[in-house]
Amino acid sequence: MGKKSDTVIKNFTEKYTKICIEHNAIDVNLYEEHGVKRGLRDKNGKGVLSGLTNISLIKSSEMVDGKSVPCEGQLYYRGYNIYDLVSGFRNDGRLGFDECAYLLLFGSLPTAEQLVEFKQTLGYSMTLPTNFVRDVIMKAPSRDIMNSLTKSVLTLASYDDNVSDMSLDNVLRQSLMLISVFPMLSVYGYQAYNHYECDDSLYIHRPDPNLSTAENLLRLLRPDKKYTAIEASVLDAALVLHMEHGGGNNSTFTTRVVTSSGSDTYSVIAAALSSLKGPKHGGANIKVVQMMEDLRRNVEDVTDEAQVREYLYRLLNKEAFDRSGLIYGMGHAVYSISDPRAKIFKGFVEQLAFEKKRHDDFELYSMIERLAPEVIAEKCKIYKGVSANVDFYSGFVYSMLDIPLELYTPIFAIARIVGWSAHRMEELINVDKIIRPAYMSIAQLRPYHTLKERSTPILDDNAEPVYQLPLNE
Repeated sequence: MGKKSDTVIKNFTEKYTKICIEHNAIDVNLYEEHGVKRGLRDKNGKGVLSGLTNISLIKSSEMVDGKSVPCEGQLYYRGYNIYDLVSGFRNDGRLGFDECAYLLLFGSLPTAEQLVEFKQTLGYSMTLPTNFVRDVIMKAPSRDIMNSLTKSVLTLASYDDNVSDMSLDNVLRQSLMLISVFPMLSVYGYQAYNHYECDDSLYIHRPDPNLSTAENLLRLLRPDKKYTAIEASVLDAALVLHMEHGGGNNSTFTTRVVTSSGSDTYSVIAAALSSLKGPKHGGANIKVVQMMEDLRRNVEDVTDEAQVREYLYRLLNKEAFDRSGLIYGMGHAVYSISDPRAKIFKGFVEQLAFEKKRHDDFELYSMIERLAPEVIAEKCKIYKGVSANVDFYSGFVYSMLDIPLELYTPIFAIARIVGWSAHRMEELINVDKIIRPAYMSIAQLRPYHTLKERSTPILDDNAEPVYQLPLNE
C-alpha cells in the first residue's frame, strides 16, 4: 500500500479504537451484581464446574470441619500420584514420557509388552509427508515458533485423506501421529527461523524412532546430535510434568470446546496451540528467564538477600523488568501452598545445575523461591498462599540445556498434546453436545434511525472518506 493508504488506515484505527473502547467497556460492578464469574472463577479463584473427567486430578485443598482449607498440592494422572509415577521410572533407570502418555491415553499403566508395542507405533508415526519440511516449514519462517507449529499442524490436514472422519480409531491415529511429529515440527520450525532470519547454519536431522521424545528433541536440535544421559533424563521429566493438568486449564478447555463442535483433530489442536502460546498460559517460563536476566543486570550482589528482596519489591511496584507488577513463576490459579510439579522438578534442576557448573544460579533461584512469597504476602492482598510454580524452574532447565527461548513454549506443547489428545477422546466418547455457556446481555434496546436521521457523523467533517481512495493504491 502507498503512504496515503497507510496514513488513512492509521488515523482511522487510532480514532475508532477509542470509539470501540467507549462502546464496549462494561462496569466491573455488574459482574458481581449478576453473579457472573469472570474468567469462569469465583472471587476465591475456584473454577466454575463445567464438566467431568477421569484423566487427571488436581488437589489443592481439603475439607476440615466443613471448610475448604489449602493443602500441599497434589497431581494425579489416571489416579496415580505424579510423585509415584516419576519415582517409578526413575528408580528403574527409564525415561517416562511414553509410559505416561500411554497411561493418559488408555487409562492404565502399560505392561512391558504393551509399552513396546506403543513405542513401536509412535516410531512408525514419526514421519512427515514427502517434501513437507521444504515446502511448508522452510517457507515463510517465523520467529514465533508456536505460529509456525500451528501452521504446520493445519497444513498436515491437507495430506490426510480421512481428515474429517470422527470415528474414534481415526481420531486416535491422528493423535498418535501428531504426538510423534510435534518435536520435528517444532525444532525444524526453529531451524528455519535460525537459518533464514538469523543467518545461522541450518541443521535438519532425522529423528531416531528407537529414541524417546526427550532424546529426539536434543538430537534434532544440536548440530552434533549429542546429549548426556542426565540431560535427556531432566528434559524427559519436564515433559512428563507438563503433559497434563486437568480439564480446566485454558488450552485443554479449548480442546474440549472445539471438539464439542465436531471439528477435525487438526483444527482442534491448532486451537489448543493458539491458546497455549499466550503469556498468561504457556509463555510464562520465558518471562521467568528474562526476569532473572534483568535481576542480574540491576542487582549488584545477587548473593545478598537484602538486595534481591529489594528488587522483588520493585517488581511488585512496577518499577523493574516489564513493569507488570508480577514476579513471574510465582503463584498458580489452582495451587497455593505448593505446586507438586515444581517440588519434583527442583531435584532434577539441582542435579543438572551441578553437572553444568551453574550451582550459583540454582542458589539464586532457590533464594527467590523462598523470598518471593514473603514479599508478595507483605505487599499484596491475596486470597490464598503463593508458591513457585513449575514454570519457575523449567525455563532455567531449558537454558542449561542450551535450548533457545523461541522453543520454550513449543516444548510445553510437545508435552501437553498428550493431555489434549486424551481429553479430546474423552469428550468424543462421553458428551455429544456442543459446549455453549450463556452470556447475559446488558445492551439497551434502541429504535432504528435511517442514515439521514442520524445526527452524529461517524467521521469528522474534515476527514477524507476512505471510499475515495484509488483502488490501485
